[in-house]
Amino acid sequence: LTMIYFFKYLENLYLFVCLEFVEKHSFWCLLQTGDKILLYDTILEKFLYFKVKIISILMTINEKIAALRTKMKENRLDAYIIPSSDPHQSEYVAPHWKGREWISGFTGSAGLVIITADHAGLWTDSRYFLQAEKQLANSEMILHKQMVAHAPEHLQWLMDQVPPKGRLGCNGRLFSERQIQYLSNRLGEKDIRIDYHHQLINEIWKDRPALPLAPIFEHDVAYAGKSRMDKLAMIRVEMEKLHATHYVVSTLDDICWVLNIRGNDVEYNPVCICYLVIGLKEAHLFIDPKKVPAEVKNRLATDGVSLQPYLAIDFFLEALPEDTAVLIDKQSLNVNLYDAIPASQVIAGKNLIRPIKAIKNETEIKHIRNAMIKDGRALTKLYRWLEQTLSSRSVPEVEVAERLAAFRSEEADYFGESFAAIVGYNANGAIVHYRAEADSCAAIKPEGILLLDSGGQYLDGTTDITRTIALGTPTIEQKRHYTLVLKGHIALAAMRFPNTTMGAQLDAFARMYLWQDALNYGHGTGHGVGFFLNVHEPPQGFAASAVTSRGSTILQPGMLTSNEPGFYKSGAYGIRTENLVLCVADEENDYGEFLKFETLTLFPIDKSLIDIDLLSAGELEWLDRYHQQVCEVLSPVLDEESRQWIKEKCRPLG
Repeated sequence: LTMIYFFKYLENLYLFVCLEFVEKHSFWCLLQTGDKILLYDTILEKFLYFKVKIISILMTINEKIAALRTKMKENRLDAYIIPSSDPHQSEYVAPHWKGREWISGFTGSAGLVIITADHAGLWTDSRYFLQAEKQLANSEMILHKQMVAHAPEHLQWLMDQVPPKGRLGCNGRLFSERQIQYLSNRLGEKDIRIDYHHQLINEIWKDRPALPLAPIFEHDVAYAGKSRMDKLAMIRVEMEKLHATHYVVSTLDDICWVLNIRGNDVEYNPVCICYLVIGLKEAHLFIDPKKVPAEVKNRLATDGVSLQPYLAIDFFLEALPEDTAVLIDKQSLNVNLYDAIPASQVIAGKNLIRPIKAIKNETEIKHIRNAMIKDGRALTKLYRWLEQTLSSRSVPEVEVAERLAAFRSEEADYFGESFAAIVGYNANGAIVHYRAEADSCAAIKPEGILLLDSGGQYLDGTTDITRTIALGTPTIEQKRHYTLVLKGHIALAAMRFPNTTMGAQLDAFARMYLWQDALNYGHGTGHGVGFFLNVHEPPQGFAASAVTSRGSTILQPGMLTSNEPGFYKSGAYGIRTENLVLCVADEENDYGEFLKFETLTLFPIDKSLIDIDLLSAGELEWLDRYHQQVCEVLSPVLDEESRQWIKEKCRPLG
């Protein structure tokens, strides 16, 4: 009877998959043995459990959308919005929170999904247009192209689609208080209510990954330069200025930086899932206790940091005494936690940690320089290997990424990649955040153009570098586009500027030569980089819009930022040249203090793609000087053949 019930229940498209799955397990043997009497309900429960898992895995995007619509109807919601974030407003999130990816099939790091009764849409920016078009092709999910990255262009669509007095649902854990406030204000213009108490994805995502349990570890002060007690003291000074007794921190990289801890919960970012509440005399780390080794727990306790369960954060905030003054950052604290704090106790302020963390101390800078040497050596091995291999066979894009990760792993204190390597051959290079897959990637041949954007995580620093190389004889057009990008890169790298300068003021210098040819690129020119932390680290950067923190943050000595202008010809090739630059003091005169950039990345820029006639004498001088530095620093750590290779690649053009 059990078997009959089971097969009748599974009489659908999943039947043969289920049969194959069951045959690999011992249920048949268990039923036939007389050793134990297995209850009907127990067997059925196991079968149904595996049936649910299989069906969830095999659900199409359209079936997932239909399941969500059923839940929306039950909760009387006219629309439901699914962001890319987690409860900590992270850029990269643990699999547990990849709900937007699960329901849409789109794997890019930025974007959001909105579902209504008759429409399913994904909003993302130009970095992902080509990728999204491919990944959404076989579903009802429609791509909505954002013209300005991170701009809330979906709101007008919502206001047009949701009727007055309609209801928009979402999971408040995934939205900051500021985001919900903004949504409410805008949608309120049309009397649309936002209800953020619905975790509908959780209800239909049956095989949702569990929260990660990787153990945390300490990042030695020999690397960090400052102890956690020193960092906590710096934060408490700022708290007292604001008359705050407690400060709630939910951003993972900020918590890890303050406490000098790291983890492996999120791909590419060495962080751990947790919250932190800093008091004037004590601090509370909300984290799964199974993740904290005894010795780390003891050292945290010695420094006044107690452990609390991760999910206890709500109850802790609700139970704070009435005379407590709680500092929060509305831009990062999720709205559910914000609601847990009595309104009378809230002090709304800015993130106290990011501005301090962004300015690397002398110890960190020393280690970053060393990480760049190791990264340059690994890249030398990779490009030499690629040249040699292409002389006898083609190379799949994924093999390049795998080889590079392997070469980096040979270096001391290597932890992993800082992001998924972008290996874009010819047309794939035009997909800004392209990721090669083994079953569909291009085969690289000794012709055309290859764009390789990659980075490593080392205990002594985080790297991010892009090089575009010619694998054959480049065309006149390719050389012109490459040289215009290079001219913009040099213009920014060689810039001198007052100490009140923001990223938006410098962004145009990297674009100006492309603009003169009526060309442009759709991404920012640079982002902050962490120290053995997130490769994309706010607040500073180079961006066209002063609305974003990258555009509006004043650059200061000690800030590490990427310099990465590019150009992308859809269906043909992509070009990007990226180095990491350190903001340093230049000189002080009657006009005030001036700053400049020091390029820290160490690897040759491909000269075969340069149209030398387009370079000025100053640009040639900069390029030759940079290559001289690369050769002088890398040569002592390379074998003889690699030294000769680097010497040739760095030969002066001027």
